[in-house]
Amino acid sequence: MKSLIVNYDDNEKNLITYLTAKFPSLNVNAIYKALRKKDIKINGKRISSNVKLSYGDNLEVYISDDILLGIKKNIDIPVVFEDENIVVFNKPTNLEVEGNNSLTSIMKNKYDYLMPCHRIDRNTTGLVLFAKNEETLNLITDLFKNQKIEKHYIACVYGISKPKDMLNAYLFKDSKKAIVYISDEPKKGYTKIQTSYSTISQNKDKKLSLLDVTLHTGKTHQIRAHLSYVGLPLLGDGKYGSYEINKRFKVNTQALCSYSITFHVNDDNMLSYLNDTTIKLKKIPFQEFMK
Repeated sequence: MKSLIVNYDDNEKNLITYLTAKFPSLNVNAIYKALRKKDIKINGKRISSNVKLSYGDNLEVYISDDILLGIKKNIDIPVVFEDENIVVFNKPTNLEVEGNNSLTSIMKNKYDYLMPCHRIDRNTTGLVLFAKNEETLNLITDLFKNQKIEKHYIACVYGISKPKDMLNAYLFKDSKKAIVYISDEPKKGYTKIQTSYSTISQNKDKKLSLLDVTLHTGKTHQIRAHLSYVGLPLLGDGKYGSYEINKRFKVNTQALCSYSITFHVNDDNMLSYLNDTTIKLKKIPFQEFMK
């Protein structure tokens, strides 16, 4: 049980808004379930609806810590590739790469040294590359900086795509709102981005396309926002996609997967053995949407 006192800044906030702000990993459905079971008290009284809170209210929340804090239990995280210097995990959805109860914190217990070399969104699935020693981390950081690591994503989008395309635009990150904006023209605060794709398959009746996407610049939410900007929103994307389309296909998490990583290590160093090595998933994801 967690006991909370509503402060002045939270006066008149709805209960769900308040709780999701206090516990970012808490699923809204878990709150509704707790309300149905009357597992939340305000000032000693059990409640069953999303009421407005008042300054000084005493909340008692009877939701288990693993749900409240998003603690992952018995989670299966497959190892796709591993040697003495690197390990590549297949990250499931609804899991951050870093932070509390993240891919890193869960897997660190199994290694003497483990640091992520890049990140993907919480609800993006697929390959995440980790270094097993500090020298490897520094080398891979330089490889990413010099665009010597080639990453491909698989995306299922709503819309009929071209056979292939190279997209150029400018991106602005609004950190306060946790959203990015795209522009065709350069503007103050905007950074140039480049995203390319080739079409794997399409279902014209459903108006869906399956894409192999390459990031030539790695910015926050770049694939999601850039594809949406050109009229190809990711299926299941609640931020840059379409609520109506997601509801129609009954998809509530973005159809985006980090599918393959290729190393281009031309320098003579401890990772040169990885030159031209491609690590990828055995199966192309999201093909079921094309049927």
